[in-house]
Amino acid sequence: MTESATDQDRVLAFPRAVPVTPADENTASMIDVLQEQLRLAREGKLRSVAVVSVSSDGAAIGTQWSCTHGDISSLIGKLTVLTHDMMAARK
Repeated sequence: MTESATDQDRVLAFPRAVPVTPADENTASMIDVLQEQLRLAREGKLRSVAVVSVSSDGAAIGTQWSCTHGDISSLIGKLTVLTHDMMAARK
């Protein structure tokens, strides 16, 4: 095999680009909130962050948090109450 044939075997095609879809108002609002929290975290102005996520069909609600050890109980309690309130409002 020649050197140029070996190089040809190593060439990989790029996958197709993901089509850009316009963000609706709700998606844009979520992105704005997350970007604001990231900015505050980068500036060292946050100690803890808690997030409640609801799937687009409303069937799944999840909670995530990143916090100092002393904040864990408080954040879990608040997220639990918020999650139950959201589930009750959904019905």
